[in-house]
Amino acid sequence: MRNKIEKWSLYMNANLQENIAPPKGQVVEATDLKERAEKVSELLLSDDMPNYDKNLFIQTLEELCEYSAIMKDIRDLPKVSIFGGARLQPDDPDYQVAKEMGEIMAGAGYKVITGGGPGIMQAGHEGAGRKDAVGFNIILPFEQRSNHVIKGSKHVIDCKYFFTRKLMFLRESDAVVACVGGFGTMDELFETITLLQTGKARPVPLVLLEKEGGTFWDSLLEMAEKLIEHGTINRDDLYLFRRFHSAEDAADYINNFYRRYHSIRYIGDRLVIRLKSPLPDQLYKEICEEYAEFIGDWGLVYTDALEEESDEPELSSLPRLVMKANRKKPVELYKLIRSLNRDVESTSTKRQNI
Repeated sequence: MRNKIEKWSLYMNANLQENIAPPKGQVVEATDLKERAEKVSELLLSDDMPNYDKNLFIQTLEELCEYSAIMKDIRDLPKVSIFGGARLQPDDPDYQVAKEMGEIMAGAGYKVITGGGPGIMQAGHEGAGRKDAVGFNIILPFEQRSNHVIKGSKHVIDCKYFFTRKLMFLRESDAVVACVGGFGTMDELFETITLLQTGKARPVPLVLLEKEGGTFWDSLLEMAEKLIEHGTINRDDLYLFRRFHSAEDAADYINNFYRRYHSIRYIGDRLVIRLKSPLPDQLYKEICEEYAEFIGDWGLVYTDALEEESDEPELSSLPRLVMKANRKKPVELYKLIRSLNRDVESTSTKRQNI
């Protein structure tokens, strides 16, 4: 397996500059942060709020402040989160495929985030190595402890609350890989899908990964079919994730997601889609026709950087497409982003089959 990973990593590294996830935008539109912070501080220090609530809010702020501190030196680096069960052992094939995934992604330039514990979380970190491992641990009276790879690292945090932990995962991730796991893994996976489906998270590739020939994710796909039959989700929601039985194929899917797509930014009633390279003329025409209803009367127009983007000068030279913002159909936007690579013969633009 070592030679196979090394060979594939060479391929990835050869395409790294073109296809790796770009640094996350950190532009904040709000201009009243100081005033809001002072107002919240006054409330926390007053007698108007019960201690029962104060304890929750202060604990949450403490965790998020620690999270900010440990991410400061790696915030601009691409990251992949690997979710999975704590109970899988190193001789399990699903443990091995998670380890391979961590190694491939670290070799491609990504930091590998896991829950910091044993099982699949440890596997992802073993593959990545201590230098490229990040751990968002959860404090539990059983099962969870920092694994031997991440223990003592400056890039590990112990969280009291699951909700802050999941916020950290999804705020930092440029890609998400869900491996075999239990209720905790399902919680993380379904929150990711929900945030992508509702547009509450920026578009990132989401992968369901398991061992070669595995059937673990069969039940989830069967449930998705039931949800479609009941009308509680749409079939197009299946564009939000892809299932793979190979770490190489999963990594290739992630790599292809960022082959041409760079980032998006909403500016007033406009959506700016930043690209790493222009679309071929025929593909541009196809996308305009296929997504005409979503794009609207403004159309999808090539433009230089907008004046409002002057706070991101490092992105000014990128080609970009601008359309009227349509926040009511986030899945359509996700599909459009994946369609940007349609001219590349790969899995990156297909819907998950059931």
